[in-house]
Amino acid sequence: MSQTPSDAIISVDHVFKSVTDSTGTLDILLDIDFRLAPRQTAAIVGASGSGKSTLLSIIAGLDTPTRGSVRLAGQDLFAMSEDDRAALRAQKVGFVFQSFQLLGNLTALENVMLPLELAGRKDARKAAAEMLARVGLSERLGHYPKVLSGGEQQRVALARAFVVQPAVLLADEPTGSLDFATGEKVMELMFDLNRELGTTLVLVTHDRAIAARCEHRITIDAGKIIES
Repeated sequence: MSQTPSDAIISVDHVFKSVTDSTGTLDILLDIDFRLAPRQTAAIVGASGSGKSTLLSIIAGLDTPTRGSVRLAGQDLFAMSEDDRAALRAQKVGFVFQSFQLLGNLTALENVMLPLELAGRKDARKAAAEMLARVGLSERLGHYPKVLSGGEQQRVALARAFVVQPAVLLADEPTGSLDFATGEKVMELMFDLNRELGTTLVLVTHDRAIAARCEHRITIDAGKIIES
């Protein structure tokens, strides 16, 4: 990953993360350093507890490093206020989680409309319906999450993430709660949308087959990058 900071959409510069409690200090991330250019795909892999999800949260500006910096779309995240970071996320970042994170009191269409409405888009309903059709759910617009299968819920989550056409999509174990066949279909869809919309994709996964499909693999062990 030889991109210079000027052409990187994500720049992680010598990031450390430690937490301290009554038992002492635990080092979670140790000198994490890499860059990704626009449109690239990267998998963060490693054993449970290696620091993968913490790194993803720091890239999103949801967690703060103890030392180091992260630039997202040219903006130094931790030189910004929390409100400004939140505004940047709303403009530039989409999220997909293992647990889907859909709002149970909203229909599939309403879940996908939500980020557009928050952004003040007047065409929220039309754009959300089109994206749900793109992920094969045009017959499920009025359904609530509780009546959708796991695969359908994750496709709603993908539609919600991609509908704002984010510069960066961050996915944390996106197939972790799906069976193999459904997970394969979801990943195909994610990579298809990534190519179509030119989004930079960063995903945390335990699945080496999924990681192998990404252009870059960032392997973390005990908080350190051991391969990239």
